[in-house]
Amino acid sequence: MTQSARPLALVTGASSGIGFELAKQFAEHGYDLIIAAEDVELDDATEHLKSLGGNVAPVSVDLTKRADVERLVAAVRGSGRPLDAAALNAGVGVGGPVLETDLDAELGVVELNCASTVHLGKRVAQDMAVRGEGRILFTSSVASQAPQPFQAVYGASKAFVQSFALALREELKDTGVTVTALLPGPTETEFFERADLEDTKIGRAEKDDPAQVARQGFDGLMKGEASVFGGSLASRAMGRLSAMTPDSVGAKVTRPMAEPEG
Repeated sequence: MTQSARPLALVTGASSGIGFELAKQFAEHGYDLIIAAEDVELDDATEHLKSLGGNVAPVSVDLTKRADVERLVAAVRGSGRPLDAAALNAGVGVGGPVLETDLDAELGVVELNCASTVHLGKRVAQDMAVRGEGRILFTSSVASQAPQPFQAVYGASKAFVQSFALALREELKDTGVTVTALLPGPTETEFFERADLEDTKIGRAEKDDPAQVARQGFDGLMKGEASVFGGSLASRAMGRLSAMTPDSVGAKVTRPMAEPEG
């Protein structure tokens, strides 16, 4: 990446959905970008983001592999520039009954959503803390606020991300580094198709615009907010209500949303 006076941001899961829209937010606000994903859509995302101005460096990585996480860290450090902001957005889900879902797929959810988030978040936070400035955005979910029957591992993984983000925020409060958790509601992305949740109430329901969610997340990150509920007014209200609902009740409420109907 060429030297530039523009600030530098890292965005993972940047090839589509909320991650791509977050990358657009950074580009439109004068940031150069390092973007990461593992699918072929990364090439198209790179070209689009370049058209918005600034430098864009794509890194094709599978973040379920620790060696690839370190390769991404090396790419960031090898840019020769300080990382001003990071949006750790990569994540996947698996829908269906725990007794029937594929174990390897669910362990992959844990590796990507949890392990890689800790791994990459730790490396980014360490470098920012040494420098005494930086911003980190973790994409959590409203699913983090209540147990999620029929997407049990995904919901648990996002509860992990939410807890980790807020704990890290507290640890870093005197370092000049801010940490923000973004909690989207159901959003129009490839998530539901990939998670095999299309034949469910939540899969067929109207969803939020990923551009709106990303804009809200970016604004919250720039303001240094702790948690940002993203999406429509209804989605944000649902998230706040879930946070106040006992888990035993929350599980009963969320069950019909992801229970297969076919």
